[in-house]
Formats: sequence, C-alpha cells, structure tokens
Amino acid sequence: MALSDAGVQKQIHHMMAFIEQEANEKAEEIDARAEEEFTIEKGRLVQQNRLKIIEYYERKEKQVELQKKIGASNLLNKSRLEVLKAQENHIRNVLHEAQGKLVILTQNPDAYTRLLQDLICQGLCQLLEPSVMLRCRRQDQALVERSIPGALASFKSIAGRTSKVDIDTTNWLPAEICGGVELVVMPGNRIKISNTLEARLDMLAQQMLPEVRTMLFGANPNRKFDN
Repeated sequence: MALSDAGVQKQIHHMMAFIEQEANEKAEEIDARAEEEFTIEKGRLVQQNRLKIIEYYERKEKQVELQKKIGASNLLNKSRLEVLKAQENHIRNVLHEAQGKLVILTQNPDAYTRLLQDLICQGLCQLLEPSVMLRCRRQDQALVERSIPGALASFKSIAGRTSKVDIDTTNWLPAEICGGVELVVMPGNRIKISNTLEARLDMLAQQMLPEVRTMLFGANPNRKFDN
C-alpha cells in the first residue's frame, strides 16, 4: 500500500526530528566532555603554576636565609678580626714595655755582665767553633771583655772544648739597640748567632705567645688543642 504524500512528509519529519535529537544529544555530550577536559586541564595548570609559585618563594626564602647566614658570618669574622687586632696591639705594647725593662737591666753593670756571660756561653755552645768573632755595642765593650773569661770557663765546663773569642772593633752593633751580642764565625760571616736582647725577646715572645695570650685574654674556647 503506497504512502500518501502526507504520510511521506510525516515520516520525513520524524526522521529529521530523530536526527536533530541525536545531533543535539551528541553536541551536549561533546560540550560536556569538553567542559570536563577544560576543567581538568584548568585544574592541572592551576596546580602546576601554584607549585611553581611555591617553589619560587621557597627558593627566595632559602636565598634570603643564606644571605642572612653569610651576613652574620661576615659580621662575626669582622668582630673576631677586630678582637685579634686589639689583642695583637696589646701584645705589642706588652713586648714594648718588656723591651723598656731590658734597657733598665743594662744600666746595672753587675747584672748585665752576668747576662752577657750567659749569652756568650750559649752562643759558643750553639756554634762549637774553635774561633769566634764577637760583636757588641761600642758602649758595652768593657763589660763584654769582662764577661768573656767567665763565658769561656762555662763553655769548657759544658762542652768540654775551648774557643778563641775576639771582639770585632770594626763592626759595632747599633747603639740604639738594648744590648747583647752577636757571635760570628769568620771568614765571611759564615755562621752568625744573634744573641742581642731584642733577638732573645723576639724568640721568647714567639715561643711563649700561646701562654701570653692565655695570661692576657684567657683560654680560647674555639681552640681544641694548645700549640
């Protein structure tokens, strides 16, 4: 039985309505999926950028903390250097005061003669040479001449040797030093022992520097071992 034109039109309308409904449902499905993917992607990007921001500020915070530590360390080192400088100045003043007392010692002829005798004997024991040239200040010549016999006797008693000691009257030690002697092995100043009072004070200061620091400033809490 053939459909009338009205029936055909009716079926066409039904088919178009069905197709339109399918298209609308598909479009809604696509829109929903796109919205879901957009939301997911937006969330991912937000989280990613949030993490980047957190990392950025954590890195900045660490940099600020590091700068604080560096600044504190520099300030501490500067303070330590200033303390050390003040200590060195004080030690120099103490040594300068000790040097002034050496001058007073040389003004006592008997005490200074005994000291010269010990200094000459010590130099002879270090050199162990048969002949030595002795240098002193011009103003000490008489006291040095008086000290030589005793020094030679002490040297013989200690080392079991003898030595010939002459005063070098062409090369005096500077008049401005505190005193003492130099012992030289000739020719050519081959070996020289400096037993001037300044040299002995410097040597003693170097040897006793840790003890001097402790006496003046107390024990260093940062030092685990003594020198």
